[in-house]
Amino acid sequence: MKIPRIARAAYGFALFVIVMDQLTKAWVLGSADVSDPAMIPSGYLFAEVIPGILNITMVRNTGVSFGLFGGGEARWALSVFSIIVAGALAWWALKAERRTLVAAIGLVIGGAIGNAIDRIQYGYVVDFIDFSGTGVFPWVFNIADSAITIGVLLLIIDSVVSERKQAVGAAHEKA
Repeated sequence: MKIPRIARAAYGFALFVIVMDQLTKAWVLGSADVSDPAMIPSGYLFAEVIPGILNITMVRNTGVSFGLFGGGEARWALSVFSIIVAGALAWWALKAERRTLVAAIGLVIGGAIGNAIDRIQYGYVVDFIDFSGTGVFPWVFNIADSAITIGVLLLIIDSVVSERKQAVGAAHEKA
């Protein structure tokens, strides 16, 4: 089966997200002077990047993006679900024709797989980007969470723009 060039772009976005996500998590975990990441206490402050605004803080996320639905009981279900979603999106990328859609699909695939790797490897997702000091955004997150969020926003934008273009095209055909 020949993979369309535009689908390869989606897979490239996904691969970039996975690599960046795993490299940044390895950097955070490796910056602690411990032999096992389980020894790092959740909530451990690694660095104040911008005091009162941005910190690097280790959080074990047993839920989904931004710690929602946590508790740890769903580790394997969330892992399998993430892989299924990534597979379905990879198939969708083979049919996609719009650049925004392809970028969105790639970002969500990469984020889903990045977090699934953590769940399988550690039993939780490593979150560390912490803007909670602002009082505006209380969640600690990671590159994968960011990619999923941006990808979903792009999916919504693509859907709205695509529907408007179809509506305009249909109106011009009637005229």
